[in-house]
Amino acid sequence: MRGKITRAFLLLAETRKRSISLFLRNSGRKIATHFCWNFSGGTVVAAKGMAAGALLMAGVAAATAQPLTVVELFTSQGCSSCPPANANLIKLKDRPDVLALSFAVTYWDYLGWKDTFGRKEFTERQVTYEPALGRSGPFTPQVVVNGRTDTVGNRLSDIETLIGEDKSPNGPILSLAGGKAAIGPGVAPSGGADVWLVHYRSGVVDVPVGRGENSGHTLPHANVVHALTRLGTWTGEATALPLPKASDGLSSAVLVQAPQGGPILAAATN
Repeated sequence: MRGKITRAFLLLAETRKRSISLFLRNSGRKIATHFCWNFSGGTVVAAKGMAAGALLMAGVAAATAQPLTVVELFTSQGCSSCPPANANLIKLKDRPDVLALSFAVTYWDYLGWKDTFGRKEFTERQVTYEPALGRSGPFTPQVVVNGRTDTVGNRLSDIETLIGEDKSPNGPILSLAGGKAAIGPGVAPSGGADVWLVHYRSGVVDVPVGRGENSGHTLPHANVVHALTRLGTWTGEATALPLPKASDGLSSAVLVQAPQGGPILAAATN
């Protein structure tokens, strides 16, 4: 199976070498639509087998899709400064170039309201980010963009600036299909990159808060993360990892990320 996956992704690696532009005319205006075709020395490389074919088709879609910038909001229902940040994430969640995720932390639970989405592992994820970001400790609301930069979550213009300035390195091609997370070949960090599975509820959910700093208010949340699981390690070779099915109507996203809260190299969602 590894050989089939490798052949499929070798084909995909050539997408940047050759392309065909088809020009369509609509109401007198010329619209350029870019289609990538894969060649190796002028000959299409075939991926044998149904499984490799499915990975190939998913990989072609991933190769031609707009890269995702991951925007993580660390928030809490017990923090009076967080509602404006939640509203900002709602504004960002439908951007086609952004994967917006809301992680509820637990360290404000002592103020009288236990966050209904808070999990210890989400707090740990935020704490892991802080040294590389130059922070002395976690705070809310904090937004981390692609694991590289951060800002206060209630500053929408700053978040949009960070998204625009983010220059992601050429990470591996990543696709989700057939119950697998397929990762193409590339240059991995020393020791490999972590592969994270995120289960989140796409859309907006309203939560009435009964106590604490936001008592009496109903707080909207966008793309709330319910579970974070480490799937394995990417070492630079093409690989496919089993993708556990999300339950209760949750969506799935996979992040390929340098260890210890490093940069996010690739992201995909279903």
